[in-house]
Amino acid sequence: MPRGILGRKVGMTQVYLEDGTAVPVTVIQAGPCNVLQVRTQERDGYDAVQLGFEDKPRRLASRSERGHVAKLDSKRQKARAGAETVEKAGCEPQRFVREFRGETDLTVGTQVTVAGLDGVAAVDVTSISKGRGFAGVMKRHNFQGQRASHGVKKVHRHAGGTGCSASPSRVFKGTRMAGQFGNTQITMRNLQLVRIDEENNLLLVRGSVPGPCGGFVTIRETNRL
Repeated sequence: MPRGILGRKVGMTQVYLEDGTAVPVTVIQAGPCNVLQVRTQERDGYDAVQLGFEDKPRRLASRSERGHVAKLDSKRQKARAGAETVEKAGCEPQRFVREFRGETDLTVGTQVTVAGLDGVAAVDVTSISKGRGFAGVMKRHNFQGQRASHGVKKVHRHAGGTGCSASPSRVFKGTRMAGQFGNTQITMRNLQLVRIDEENNLLLVRGSVPGPCGGFVTIRETNRL
């Protein structure tokens, strides 16, 4: 399976390569991640490993979140006949949980660190972009806007016509208009992995990563080399 890990975006800086070239990098605090579940083809219908990142205080976690990582003793629990007992990780509830598809040799309860990405040349980073609220077409789609001349009155930043007439008498789906800008999942593909700091659990990735500083990110070994 592609190697991957979960983490948080720390911020951006620049580092120097061996030849003296300065490159901009995004610093990501990655792991250690707890292996919460291992999906199998026989039991779940697909192969995957479920990782969790960053402990969540128990007072903030729901009962289902606590029961997902550790066994809860309760009189309400009823064992179903023939049901296989799922192994628990025995850790604290996790703030950020994601699955990585594919067969794996990891076991529940172990940890995944940045050392697992040793030897990886490039990665794909997935995160949620910054939400910018309701935006017009000039900010959202980089429209030019209308002319500041005769006949244009107080509509300089409007979208203008949408290209419809008696036929087809409707607006086509996907027409670029004003609306929600940002707050969507974005994947940056094939980013060079410049450096791995195993002591501090840091990854230095060349280029920018969507989302605010402190936002959760998913890092996978790329398949675009």
